[in-house]
Amino acid sequence: MIWKCKTYGSLSIDELYQILRVRQEVFVIEQDCNYLDADNLDKYSVHLLCYKKDILIAYMRIYTNPNNSSEVSFGRILVKKKFRGMGLGKELVQRGINLNVDSLKNRVISMSAQVYLVKFYEKLGFRILGKEYLEDKIPHIKMIRRENGKDML
Repeated sequence: MIWKCKTYGSLSIDELYQILRVRQEVFVIEQDCNYLDADNLDKYSVHLLCYKKDILIAYMRIYTNPNNSSEVSFGRILVKKKFRGMGLGKELVQRGINLNVDSLKNRVISMSAQVYLVKFYEKLGFRILGKEYLEDKIPHIKMIRRENGKDML
């Protein structure tokens, strides 16, 4: 496996194409969810990519909201279907956490998690904040993780 972490500006055209394609495969086709994936946040995100040979098999983006500098958001977290069950999802999220440890001393990592993945994220130190809601017709819930152990914003 080859892991890369890149800013938007450092992505090649081929890398960006692979990112957009795999996100469409998982979130639009596999989950049968029509939504606008190109939401303008990619430009302001760090992209964590995992390749097997030349195939992008796991991905997430990390976004710092310029209006809320105390919060970093994890999103578009995915592992290609063929590569699930191998621990890549856990490694992907842990790598995202590790990338941000030094900058997160008084910050929160947040995400809009699909409800069926709550237990998975809880094992990685995330906690539920708030109530379940529909996002693109899929049940989601906000989850947060603080490095200092507090679960509240």
